[in-house]
Formats: sequence, structure tokens, C-alpha cells
Amino acid sequence: MNVKIRLNPLAEAISSAVISLRAFLRPSRFAGWLYALLLGMGAGFLTACQDDDAVALRGDWRRRSDFEGVARNAAAGFVVGNIAYLGTGANADNERQKDFWGYDPARNTWTQMADFAGVARNAAVGFSAGNKGYLGTGLDDNSDRLKDFWEFDPATNRWKRIADFGGTARRNAVAFSVGSKGYVGTGFDGNYLKDFWSYDPATNQWAKIASYGGAKRIGAVSFVIDGLAYVGTGNNNGSAEKDWWAYDPAQDLWIEKGDFDSDEPVQRSYGVGFAVDSRGYVTLGDGSNTVWEYDPATDDWLELGTFEGTGRQYALGFSISGKGYVTTGSNGTSRFDDLWEFDPNVTQDTDDN
Repeated sequence: MNVKIRLNPLAEAISSAVISLRAFLRPSRFAGWLYALLLGMGAGFLTACQDDDAVALRGDWRRRSDFEGVARNAAAGFVVGNIAYLGTGANADNERQKDFWGYDPARNTWTQMADFAGVARNAAVGFSAGNKGYLGTGLDDNSDRLKDFWEFDPATNRWKRIADFGGTARRNAVAFSVGSKGYVGTGFDGNYLKDFWSYDPATNQWAKIASYGGAKRIGAVSFVIDGLAYVGTGNNNGSAEKDWWAYDPAQDLWIEKGDFDSDEPVQRSYGVGFAVDSRGYVTLGDGSNTVWEYDPATDDWLELGTFEGTGRQYALGFSISGKGYVTTGSNGTSRFDDLWEFDPNVTQDTDDN
């Protein structure tokens, strides 16, 4: 694994001071002595920073039990309780799937569930609300866009069709849930979209809400922290995005947050996002394998280590009990069925790769 060395703020400040003083002070023995002293201090801090960063990349990955269905990309799923459910997607021959599986992290086992009751599809979205899961939209075997939606009850292992999605039929939208409602928006219906809709299971109705605050897009990521949903990245008419927005359901309001800001390309689409405790994480997609941590309290992004599996797009991410997970996806014509667990509180072991 290649470890990227980054200056901490103090080292950067000393380096800048050295350059400024060298230009400002007239040549003199004192100026030369002061310059040498500051340069030595800066070098010391840089060396310390390099040593610390080289051994302390926070956030470690470990491989878990492979997904038991066929390898695929553009699957959809949701978490109910402490079980992740996922299915649909497309295999290496681009054949759409409708099998569905449950993963139990406590036992590290997969269980096949009842097949998804709608037509086979990929590029769909899923969310959970209460003790049920919901899945819809996407592309069928003819690459026709869909707007049907289905409810899954883990207690009975049964699917039930619910009201069709309130917006247009689409693919590669983004979804999340806050409280008792689910939310679906953006995507592609022949045009790039930024509309958003909420679903209330109690009334089986969709309602149009405030449109996404940024540009239209497909392939965005989302996660929810403390009652606010965070949505960003994605692709708008061929341009990868790096903006970031929070949605407050209580106010039906999108709030612009800090963009990704780094010397490494971070714009991406078809990545994964998940929340662990009070932080959010974004990685993969058509950007880099670097893991980025978002702190809502400071509206800051922090670059962590890297995803330790093969880089990929169209993967599925979720979180359960203080851990994040990434599975399935594709890299070129390759499809994946591996499962990786992320612990943000463990130092990454750079000797593993």
C-alpha cells in the first residue's frame, strides 16, 4: 500500500514562515542564524509528521464472508435492525437479478431470502423505515426505466407492492430514511434530475419535497447523522461533482456544506457512503480508493487510509453496530462478491498489502 505523507497544520505554518522570513529579512548573520533555526524546527516537525502519518492511518478494513449470490454491480438494499438485506443488480453478462439475501454481522453469515417480487433490475434504490425495507426504480432487462416500489417484511419474508414512486421512472437515484419516512431523489429519466420525494408508510403516499440544493446528478452517495441527511458527489452531464449538502426534514430545507477540499482528485460518481456513530464516510466510485471522513460538527473532511479491496464502482455500502461495510460492485467487466468491514477506530495495518 502506498502511504501518502501529509503535513499537519503546524508543520505547514512553520514551512510558510521559513519562506516568508527568508524573503523579508535582509542578509545578516542574525538573519542567517534565525533562518537556520526555523528551518531546523520545520524539518523536525515534518519528520515527526511523516513518522506519525506513516504508522497511524485510522480506519482499518478486514474481509468478511463473501456475498453468497452471484457477483454483481448496481445492487440495492437496506438495513432493518441488525441485518443488512441486499439483492437485484446485474451480473458479468449484464443480466438483471432478483434474488435477495440477508447478512448478519454478528454471525458473519448470509441467508437467502424470498426473491424480490418485482421484475429483475439493477440501478435501483432502497431504504428502510420502521421494521420494513423498501426497494424500487432502476432498469429492467430491456433497459427500460422503472418507478414501481415494493415493501419487504423481514418478519414474514414477504414482499408487497406499494404505491409507485411519485416522480418519473428513473435509474441511479439516491435514497435515505429519516425518522419514519423514506426519501428518494436525483437520478436519470432521460434527463439528469434533482427532484426529491418522501414516502410515508403510514399513508402509503409519496409527496414532493424541496429539490436537491446542488446541480442535477446521478450516482450520488448519502448517509444520515442525527436526523440530517447528507448527499453529494455524483455525475452531472459528464461532470463529476464534489459538492455536499444536508437535508433537514423538519424544515424541508437543503443546507450547503463544505465541499471536498484536497490536493487529490475527489470528484466522483457511483461511490459508497455510510455513517458510523457521528461521522460519515465516502470512498470508491470513479474517484480514488481513499476513505474520507466527514464530521458534521465542524463541517470538515479528513483523509484517512484506503479501501483495502479492489477499487470499484456501483458497490453497495451500509453500516451496522459501529462498523461500515462494502460489497459487490464492478471494475471494468469484472463483478465482485467480496465483503469488507470497516472499523474507523482501528489503525490501518499498512503491512497487509
